[in-house]
Amino acid sequence: MFCYQCSETMKGTGCTVRGVCGKEPEVANLQDLLIWLLKGVSFWGNGARKFGARNEEVDLFVAEGLFTTITNVNFDPLSLGKKIEHTLKIRDKAEAMFRKAFIDKNGRDYNGTVPEAASWKLIGGIDVYEMKGAEVGVMETKDPDIRSLRELLIYGLKGIAAYTDHAYILKHADDSVLAFLQEALAATLDDSLSVNDYVNLVMKAGEHAVKAMALLDGANTSTYGNPEVTSVFTGRIEGPGILVSGHDLLDLEEILKQTEGKGINIYTHGEMLPANAYPGLKKYRHLVGNYGTSWYNQQKEFEEFKGPIVMTTNCIQKPLDTYKDRIFTTGLVGWPNVFHIPNRTGKQPKDFTPVIEKALEIGNIGAKSGKNIVVGLAHNQLSKVSDKIIDAVKTGKIKKFVVMAGCDGHAKERQYYTDLASALPGNTVILTAGCAKYRYNMLELGDIGGIPRIVDAGQCNDSYSLAVTALKLKEAFGLKDINDLPIEYDIAWYEQKAVAVLLALLYLGVKGIRLGPVLPAFLSQNVLKVLVDNFNIRPITNVKEDLASIVGR
Repeated sequence: MFCYQCSETMKGTGCTVRGVCGKEPEVANLQDLLIWLLKGVSFWGNGARKFGARNEEVDLFVAEGLFTTITNVNFDPLSLGKKIEHTLKIRDKAEAMFRKAFIDKNGRDYNGTVPEAASWKLIGGIDVYEMKGAEVGVMETKDPDIRSLRELLIYGLKGIAAYTDHAYILKHADDSVLAFLQEALAATLDDSLSVNDYVNLVMKAGEHAVKAMALLDGANTSTYGNPEVTSVFTGRIEGPGILVSGHDLLDLEEILKQTEGKGINIYTHGEMLPANAYPGLKKYRHLVGNYGTSWYNQQKEFEEFKGPIVMTTNCIQKPLDTYKDRIFTTGLVGWPNVFHIPNRTGKQPKDFTPVIEKALEIGNIGAKSGKNIVVGLAHNQLSKVSDKIIDAVKTGKIKKFVVMAGCDGHAKERQYYTDLASALPGNTVILTAGCAKYRYNMLELGDIGGIPRIVDAGQCNDSYSLAVTALKLKEAFGLKDINDLPIEYDIAWYEQKAVAVLLALLYLGVKGIRLGPVLPAFLSQNVLKVLVDNFNIRPITNVKEDLASIVGR
């Protein structure tokens, strides 16, 4: 195996024996094969589109397949083996669609070159899949700069696919985004493309990342209403409880509906915290708060929670034996020998009965004190106080906004974000989204004329809200360049959705982004130089130096 798609990759270069995330070599190889085959599906799907043919099942499967391989989603080889088998069937469907469209257009069958990823077939099950996966992973591309750009592109696509999949679950789709996923994946099979070609594709990925985040924002708000400023309790109360982690709002809603009147309290965890601010979800009185913090603390927090846990999307870690019998996966999440809640069939919701029965069996999980934190400050809420914000900037009450969005993780270097937040002067406002906020959202930083100094826009995909806010401020101040705003970017990254957010910011023209706790291992020196020269991307340094730069600019 070789994997360097997350920020915690071994020795900052790549995991080769076992993933720091817990991914075994077998799983890594199966995921590599899945990505390779999705490139083959995309070869046919992208080609068919050129002749006006498309298939919704093919389009959505590519997005779902990409999402499956994001860090901390699926660790189950049996599940991945079934996904690969289905990918081969989807690829056949895409090929048949392409050949029919080609014949209809040209009056003859296609006899051009077909890459191996679009034609490989060898029956034999997981052992064969694993061996082939070991041959077609990251290092198959020999040129380091082409490899770097291909991987940067693919990781951005994974993030875009995650947001697009979430939106589709809420019945919102954008064909142009689905089409780009296949266009870009197919391009990674083309050895004739140059570094400049891939740079252009990476920037195009940034454009479609913005589209995907806007699509999901529209899906969430049209389904559950615009987030409202909400104070969320972070402890526990007496009675049975279920903890819902991940990102999937529909899963949470279905759990809330199925537990109504049963005396079970529902708590959010991790990236599900912002769900407490949506009117369509907070109306359920038994949604009582958020328990726990960032994903990397889950083993300690899940053990302490005592009740059942549902993992709706990525961020699962190896379950401890002390709670393995009360953790459930659903959707694309998988862990060996963990009970999986099946997908919806037809118009029927998922059946969370096993989770509910476990909660009632366990009974009272006990009370625990907690603080209250404020969430729900997405772009709609901020627009309602835009005059107050603009006046605060003009009068000097707010000197700087600091975007500290992104991911959290294990690395001790992430203490930097807590220390920086604590050190920022009282005339600065932190704009955040994603689980990076758990590094500082419990700090007592106060407000500026009623504007909280920590503005929490929501999940990682809600970084779109921060971009919208910046663009509205640019318009309000009559500026031509977004970089003339009093905004600094201090982004924490961990996995591929953060890569998509980064590419979105670059597409919007944002320069001078500090990235930490480390720069991505998949960036070659030449590719990094391109990003530095064109966008002034730089690593975080230390609190003292970065604080001086933030305050001084």
